[in-house]
Amino acid sequence: MKVAVLILFALLTFWELFMDYLNYTSVENPVPLNVLDVYDRKTYKKWQAYHKDRGRLSVGQTVVSFVITYLLLRYDLYAAVAPGTGIYLPSFVVVLFDSIIGGIAGVIFSYVGLTIEERYGFNKTTMDTFVKDQIKEFAIGFVLTLCLVFLFAALHQAMGDWILVLLACILLVFVLFVSFLYPYLSRIFNRFTPLEEGELRTKLSSLLEKHGYKVRNIMVMDASRRTTKSNAYFTGFGKTKTIVLYDTLLNTLTADEICAVFAHELGHGLHKDTLRNQLINLGNIVVMVLLLWLNVHFAGACKPFGFEETNYAFVSILVSVVYMPVFSTVYSLVTNGFSRKAEFRADRQAVEEGYADELVSALKKISRDDFACLSPNPLYVRLTYSHPTLSQRITAIEKLKKVTGEKDETDSDA
Repeated sequence: MKVAVLILFALLTFWELFMDYLNYTSVENPVPLNVLDVYDRKTYKKWQAYHKDRGRLSVGQTVVSFVITYLLLRYDLYAAVAPGTGIYLPSFVVVLFDSIIGGIAGVIFSYVGLTIEERYGFNKTTMDTFVKDQIKEFAIGFVLTLCLVFLFAALHQAMGDWILVLLACILLVFVLFVSFLYPYLSRIFNRFTPLEEGELRTKLSSLLEKHGYKVRNIMVMDASRRTTKSNAYFTGFGKTKTIVLYDTLLNTLTADEICAVFAHELGHGLHKDTLRNQLINLGNIVVMVLLLWLNVHFAGACKPFGFEETNYAFVSILVSVVYMPVFSTVYSLVTNGFSRKAEFRADRQAVEEGYADELVSALKKISRDDFACLSPNPLYVRLTYSHPTLSQRITAIEKLKKVTGEKDETDSDA
């Protein structure tokens, strides 16, 4: 079994490197005509250099991650640090060991990524903020992982094979609960303030009232504390539904362009895309629980890696590092396809609100500020993109605009 796991992990790494290759070589692809005006010649050359630097970092991260994990599995290092037998103490030590190893590698690559962002003028993160972010991420990741592993162990010890149904339900509720509380949890890393009263808030509120759609608030996030890049997103559901605008977005776009972006996010809300995404994730949860159950049901799963008995933390690592990525690679073909359709549908909302031209100009500005790839490899897009490319979105918007215009003319003649 050990050899099979190592071979599977190696194949998974080769696949990730192939994806890195497709992404890296996209710098040479011709830029579609409808997005040629996003970058001038000098900026495009700068983008190519940035994209190559990010690509090399991604390849390096993939290779280093493979080497570290391969050595840990090949030489039974998880079992070597686990103290004797038992359920909770050995799992605690394995989680801590894995978190430290992963945390060290993560900090190094995050810092290298930070230097790349700074070299091209995107980074606004101070060293103090960077260190605090890393500490928070480590602490949150360690505590959550440990709690889930202990819950997994306790349920399996108490219920045996019935864990398959119960754990799937618990994890689904947990994911939905985190999504519900995300507007509050995100405050751990950023500051959020309500959008101030004025013309812009009046316009945005009118859009909400027009559709009878209620959100908890329209918030502005202090993204400029870390980056110059812009974004907006819809988060939470039920009573925590919130639309978040980056403060960089407010500084970059005109009021009507912000309304266009807002209408897009409203489209996600009207079509319940946030909740739909969580339900799609149910597939991932069910498969993960099934894999966890299989690895504890057959007690010999841990023995090839040096353990005398089942170690629940190691089983969780094995599932998350090797088995689930294989499934997710296939499953993401479906989920990303649904996600891209949802983005087109949200764009349609902005067009129907009369913001077609403003949405196009906003998307171009955001892409320029984010140094987005204008001509990604089509296969890479199909396999990994949750959003359509900028060119695809503009093409769809122009078609919708034409259809909407013809409809309005017909209605006017009638």
